[in-house]
Amino acid sequence: LTVLNAGRRYLKAEDLSGKVFVTSGLGGMSGAQAKAAVIAGCVGIIAEVDEAALLKRRKQGWLMEISNNLDHCIARLRDARKKKIALSLGYHGNVVDLWERLVHELDTTGELLVDLGSDQTSCHNPFNGGYYPVQLGFEEAKQLLSTNPGKFRTLVQESLKRQVAAINRLADKGMFFWDYGNAFLLEAQRAGADVEKRGANKTEFRYPSYVQHIMG
Repeated sequence: LTVLNAGRRYLKAEDLSGKVFVTSGLGGMSGAQAKAAVIAGCVGIIAEVDEAALLKRRKQGWLMEISNNLDHCIARLRDARKKKIALSLGYHGNVVDLWERLVHELDTTGELLVDLGSDQTSCHNPFNGGYYPVQLGFEEAKQLLSTNPGKFRTLVQESLKRQVAAINRLADKGMFFWDYGNAFLLEAQRAGADVEKRGANKTEFRYPSYVQHIMG
């Protein structure tokens, strides 16, 4: 319902075939995102740092494909988008790398490859394993979390700023991003990322919440 209503509201489209939804998280509740993309008929690219979560969703049949190669992900995205094939592709890697690659594609080809975007990392608990920084691999980040939580926190906040910078760039070109109620925008704001709504008070964000804008 969230993906379908986002398409209706932001893209004015009842049919999401050929549209691309980029997000992250295949753990608890976020695991449904891959299934939702296929039900909605769009191309869903979902980043996840934990291979166990990817394999679980693949085994369930909720996730159609898994890849740890961004070149392959972009090629599959382009092909499925062109042919209007429903696809759920799990990228085994950090979502910041995925967002920044989409910016690179925009900058080098002029092509905006994503229509809808969101985030379902556990940003309500970002400094204790709910969000992993792009600067480190998954296992390396887990080790740093236990040995130097202060450094881990700093890297998470730097990563959030990078993620928002990439999202903002794509949104300025027409991608529609929303907050999934996971405190992503709140933690990004606390990290110093550019998420405040222009001309509004500091409690308002430039991207809407799915509760009011989409489900409401």
